[in-house]
Amino acid sequence: MSKDTFIFDLDGTLLDTLKDLASSTNFALRQCGMPEHSIDDIRQFVGNGVRKLIERAVPNGAENPQFEDVFESFRIHYLEHSLDTTCPYEGIPQLLTELKRQGCKMAVVSNKMMAATQELVAHFFPEIEVAIGENEQQGIKKKPAPDMVFEALKQLGVEKERALYVGDSDVDLLTAMNAGIPCASVLWGFRDRTFLMQHGAHLFVERPEELLRIR
Repeated sequence: MSKDTFIFDLDGTLLDTLKDLASSTNFALRQCGMPEHSIDDIRQFVGNGVRKLIERAVPNGAENPQFEDVFESFRIHYLEHSLDTTCPYEGIPQLLTELKRQGCKMAVVSNKMMAATQELVAHFFPEIEVAIGENEQQGIKKKPAPDMVFEALKQLGVEKERALYVGDSDVDLLTAMNAGIPCASVLWGFRDRTFLMQHGAHLFVERPEELLRIR
């Protein structure tokens, strides 16, 4: 495998965002008098964008008459608190520095809100050239549609044959498949090996530095 372009997922792949996502979710639920969830619950809810996260957290989901209130409360709280405890996984900063030194191109594609995605990437990972979050108003569908990947490749100015997708979930596996590029599944994120294998994963990464050898 000879790849010089890396398309990274964000939550669960580059950043451990779980505590901040859980905090904002439970804050929004409290504001509307709804039951809160454990960290393990939230871990299972994430991966399909924040709207789906709140849909899974709210009793009766999007059918709940207070759903939009909870979502808006979450959105405001998370934009203000997305950096409270969020941090890169061990070894990620060193990996990105080395990939940059070797002349690789890098992008992030995330179902997180566009503003939060770009803020987090700019704050933690200045080596990454392109950051694309959820923004279907511009006609870019969220993952697992391949739109974000194609937009990232376009902005980087490279063909998909040069790219490797790196993620931690079934959504990432589907996104890579839909984009027609290979996917490396990391084992430090929100899903374990058994879950990933059940969803078709066959290339696994236990430590960030292994990506230097895979490519």
